[in-house]
Amino acid sequence: MIGQFILRRLLGLLAVLAAISIATFVLARVVPKDPARLIAGPRANAQAVEALRERLGLNGSIPEQYVRYMAALLRGDLGMSFSTKRPVLQDIQTFLPATAELTIAALLISLSVGIPAGILSAAWKDSPLDYIGRFASTLGVSLPPFWVALVGQLVGYYLLSVLPVGGRLSQGIAPPPTVTGLYTLDSLLAGQWATFADALWHLILPAFVLSFGVIAVFLRMMRASMLEVLQQDYIRAARAKGLTQRAVVLRHAVRNALIPTLTILGLQVGLMMSGSFLIESILQWPGLGLYAANALLAADYNATMGVTLVLATIYTVANVIVDIAYGLADPRLRVT
Repeated sequence: MIGQFILRRLLGLLAVLAAISIATFVLARVVPKDPARLIAGPRANAQAVEALRERLGLNGSIPEQYVRYMAALLRGDLGMSFSTKRPVLQDIQTFLPATAELTIAALLISLSVGIPAGILSAAWKDSPLDYIGRFASTLGVSLPPFWVALVGQLVGYYLLSVLPVGGRLSQGIAPPPTVTGLYTLDSLLAGQWATFADALWHLILPAFVLSFGVIAVFLRMMRASMLEVLQQDYIRAARAKGLTQRAVVLRHAVRNALIPTLTILGLQVGLMMSGSFLIESILQWPGLGLYAANALLAADYNATMGVTLVLATIYTVANVIVDIAYGLADPRLRVT
């Protein structure tokens, strides 16, 4: 039963990834700019452009190009970036750790702030604390991320001059020895405390901006889930036994209320990684989002397709993992 449930989810994952590869390939091939002309440059003559188009296989039909693309993709070949003149896979390996570090930091902030705030808001419903939490959650889902990034940059850098803007490290500080690609973790592993402090200092503003809306989502979900759990009979029985509000909330309510909240964890991870495009561009964080934004502006469809496939894979895999974990925790979901 469990094996069939996991197998269905994995087959669904493969189908989704195949559909994404087809959609991104077709959209990339119908862009108005000619990739061969972009690679050859504006001074290349028509014969050189046509020869390059033939070498790249751009003269074939869309199905033929897709078959060649998938054959290369299965070999780990995402093509060459027209703008950086490097393999797209190499570029992704270079820029992905920065985005992963930003996403992990933002997720930790979101969980450590949003979930406790939702618990407190529900436990003391209709109190001033609850009103503050509800107002903060409404504000978090209402303000556009780019506006939060611009305001954070204005206040943290230009007005207070307490936070840096752009980059992962200050000038003159060398990156730590690469183990994971995450500067904060790698500097800790190397015992480079000054590098760790500087990397963390650069991470504060983009991580806070990226987590701003996600905190509101976790807060609202946790509050709604807690309010539902607190109305259950076993909670009333616990209160009838004379347990304090703190004991009722922490020992009995939180554990059950966390389950539906954590189901959106995979979704939020994918949304944060895809939402990093705009934030990385505004705050000049050298991650995959900034790389993808530059690729879009340059009509670099190989780089655009590569980033899209990587982010879609991460997004889909994260959701499937959460789905499987939720199904293992709740047997009722295995029949779907």
